[in-house]
Amino acid sequence: MSSYVGVLVSDQWLQSQFTQVELRSLQSKFVLIRNHNGKVTVGDLPPLMAKLKAFSTMFTEEDIKGILAELYTDTSDEIDFEAFLRAYLNLQGRAPKKVGDKKSLSSFLKAATTTLLHTINDSEKASYVAHINSYLGDDPFLKEFLPLDPATNDLINLAKDGVLLCKLINVAVPGTIDERAINTKQVLNPWERNENHTLCLNSAKAIGCTVVNIGEQDLVEGRPHLVLGLISQIIKIQLLADLNLKKTPQLVELVEDNNDVEELMGLAPEKILLKWMNFHLKKAGYKKPVTNFSSDLKDGEAYAYLLNVLAPEHCSPSTLDTKDPSERAKLVLDHAEKMDCKRYLTPTDIVEGSSNLNLAFVAQIFHQRSGLTTDNKKISYAEMMTDDVQTSREERCYRLWINSLGILTYCNNVFEDVRNGWILLEVLDKVSPGSVIWKQASRPPIKMPFRKVENCNQVIRIGKQLKFSLVNVGGNDIVQGNKKLILAFLWQLMRFNILQLLKNLRSRSQGKEITDSDILKWANSKVKSSGRTSHMESFKDKSLSNGLFFLDLLSSVEPRVVNFNLVTKGESDEEKRLNATYIISVARKLGCSIFLLPEDIMEVNQKMILTLTASIMYWSLQQQVEEGESSPSPANGCSTATPDASPAPSISGEDEISSLGGEISNLTIDDAASDSTVSSLVENEETSIETPVETPIETPVVETPFG
Repeated sequence: MSSYVGVLVSDQWLQSQFTQVELRSLQSKFVLIRNHNGKVTVGDLPPLMAKLKAFSTMFTEEDIKGILAELYTDTSDEIDFEAFLRAYLNLQGRAPKKVGDKKSLSSFLKAATTTLLHTINDSEKASYVAHINSYLGDDPFLKEFLPLDPATNDLINLAKDGVLLCKLINVAVPGTIDERAINTKQVLNPWERNENHTLCLNSAKAIGCTVVNIGEQDLVEGRPHLVLGLISQIIKIQLLADLNLKKTPQLVELVEDNNDVEELMGLAPEKILLKWMNFHLKKAGYKKPVTNFSSDLKDGEAYAYLLNVLAPEHCSPSTLDTKDPSERAKLVLDHAEKMDCKRYLTPTDIVEGSSNLNLAFVAQIFHQRSGLTTDNKKISYAEMMTDDVQTSREERCYRLWINSLGILTYCNNVFEDVRNGWILLEVLDKVSPGSVIWKQASRPPIKMPFRKVENCNQVIRIGKQLKFSLVNVGGNDIVQGNKKLILAFLWQLMRFNILQLLKNLRSRSQGKEITDSDILKWANSKVKSSGRTSHMESFKDKSLSNGLFFLDLLSSVEPRVVNFNLVTKGESDEEKRLNATYIISVARKLGCSIFLLPEDIMEVNQKMILTLTASIMYWSLQQQVEEGESSPSPANGCSTATPDASPAPSISGEDEISSLGGEISNLTIDDAASDSTVSSLVENEETSIETPVETPIETPVVETPFG
């Protein structure tokens, strides 16, 4: 395992102003502007800082020159990394004067918001502690540390070794982490603790958390706003898990017309929860629509009407008769308690309009008593509308990958959310910086259909520039929701990202493109060099279903990461599942950002097998790059890419792979490894709408092969 534990700054106050991800990102940019003597001067900073996303819309290069002139009299003065950070904070401090104050966002309600923006009050912390005490109180390892006291720092301290967070992820989405891969001892050494946090963060991404502004070191240090922000996201995912037609087909009752079912499928879970609440409030005779989980619930009236219609047997006339909001809130909670709802909030939280806790409370009411009927005709229609298992699995993978990239728009349902083209443009801007012509793009909400077509035409145009196979495909195919096309396009996009990142680590290569065959050869040579005999013929080799090859591969890149005492022979389906689950958790523990499921390994899904192999390869090469550089690169396991990384040493000494990288001029999938193609899936004619012009948006560094 890599011993890299973070970017260290001598001034502790200065270090506390940044997360580790931010420090690594800024350090990588600072290193890139060094001159031939390895130095950076004040005069080198304005062009760099003007391109940073934080300042690109606030300051021109001339503005920055003027500000730096106030701090430094001579632009030829040498500047070190800490001075660069101070200059960054100085600019940041001046920014609000130019752009005005911005509304704060809640990461609990807006899934696309990162943990960096999450602020926690004592009520929220107490609620999270109560949730953990309730769901993990009987855990064999954690029970001696529970219950936690919300009035102390117990929660933050217990989270520092990573075990609690990993267990909480499994409560939210059972089976995400193979608990055999969690390091559980009374006292963990730094290696083991770092492994747990790496496993936690990669698994959090794999269930839909946004963690682009948090690193392992932040968790080790126990930064409260980051730790609690992550916990809030995990709990939110657990509470909203059933708010979809697949899990709860009865939700189809919320729409009057079957034509509205697709719209319902595309809604975010919290929007469905509001729709459900208003559905019952309308039946109860409540006149005002509830549009949020804050101000609309402060007086407690909506809660009183909702509970009266859901549980009339516990109804009390005094709840609505009382004029005191605090008293009404207390009666509402008493009513909910008779329904066996967990108490996530206090009367004060209702009166003060705590968005996070109100959301949790409404979700609890929904789980306890949804009040939806079982109209068999409607339910069968809803079940018919849901995708088949394979399509659903692919949609899940691409959705999680998209959300892990850290784009501004959160994707709730791939097939619905990509139809206006905007999310695809954001993803393309991440994986191929500068490719999107933003002046020609229309930001949602988009009312005019032709604007959606324009966005999607630009998506197709960029895809063709990247040499994707898009024969007879037009933007209108995406607008119409052609699922086969959308999945095929996203596969090529993800694959391009993988190969591009691998190319960036092989910058010494001379023009040879990376192919699937190169990845295949690398994997086989790694396993062979470790003295093991397993072999992979292709990414659709049926022998891979037992998982033994991947366990050998993981062991070959990091011998201590696999405990072969836990490995089965992989003969029965149950043994194969145990191995597959262990492989995924071990890969994430190593540092790989992957989104496949155990079934993908058991059934040898060649696309997912390729992503798994490439992710392990990327991690292995990243370690060699780090070890070969004199200064730390912005590495975080599989979580950061270095676009201009210095050349990596030869991979396993194999000549045939010594030039991985080169220009990717032809991305047709290698037949020996993967036979997936797009043109065979698409028959529609291409719509030609021109979308010229250039991008005003700074394009951030792509963070992982799959996020």
